Amino acid sequence: MPLKNTVDLMLSDDYKDRFRAEYYQTKERYQRLHLMIIKYEIGTLDFQPDCPLDLLKRQAKAMGEYLYVLEMRAQLEEIDLEQ
Repeated sequence: MPLKNTVDLMLSDDYKDRFRAEYYQTKERYQRLHLMIIKYEIGTLDFQPDCPLDLLKRQAKAMGEYLYVLEMRAQLEEIDLEQ
């Protein structure tokens, strides 16, 4: 889900909507970072990042772990994350 499509969810009074917004935003950012890392590793990235590849990978790992925690919590609290 594009980030701009999460605005209404972020501003909702319902915590489940805000939770979904956080999940969708994190997932979108993680997917973009993951793709950037792949392009960096195979040499097709169209710019030179200012930070080392290892740091980007560590960030992606942390984001992946956070997504896992959000998915576990969504299951426990019965929050539907399907778009």
